[in-house]
Amino acid sequence: MVETALQRIPPLGADPLVAVRGGPTVTTVPPLSRFVFRGSAEAAAACGTVFGVYVLHDVCRTATTGNRATLWLGPDEWLLLAPAGEGEEIKQGIASALATIPHSLVDVSHRQTALEISGNRAAQLINAACPLNLDDEAFPVGMCTRTIFAKAEVVLWRKEAKTFHMEVWRSFAPYVSGLLQEAAFGLTAV
Repeated sequence: MVETALQRIPPLGADPLVAVRGGPTVTTVPPLSRFVFRGSAEAAAACGTVFGVYVLHDVCRTATTGNRATLWLGPDEWLLLAPAGEGEEIKQGIASALATIPHSLVDVSHRQTALEISGNRAAQLINAACPLNLDDEAFPVGMCTRTIFAKAEVVLWRKEAKTFHMEVWRSFAPYVSGLLQEAAFGLTAV
């Protein structure tokens, strides 16, 4: 019976949002400091030094060190992720180190939230509303990209073989989590 395979969970804010027996779970990622960084190769190198994570120029790839990550979003654009309490230190450090190098650093911590989709069939759950090929060969661990989830723009990052990090604008989070809950019902019927 479908109702016993999937636990109906309260809306965004309660964890897990979705839990399918023997399948994926969807949880809210704890608050993060988030910055969109833009700049030249010189600016990116200086930013990486201060941030403590190399700013990759490899298309659609991430770099991580400890609990910080940089996600490639475009030829001169990266999303920087760090624990929530480190935002001011990051902002001041980058501003100081790049004072004479043209760049842009925008704090988007309050604009976005993140969901973690993990477990067996996590890719299948995401593919319910995302057109990307999430097979291991096409979207390997460490890959990230902007994409859509139904009508919401998201940034999707494959952190591990069965774990995805999905950045979503806060205003779309209830919509995305609701769609994930509905899609999970479909997984239980298969």
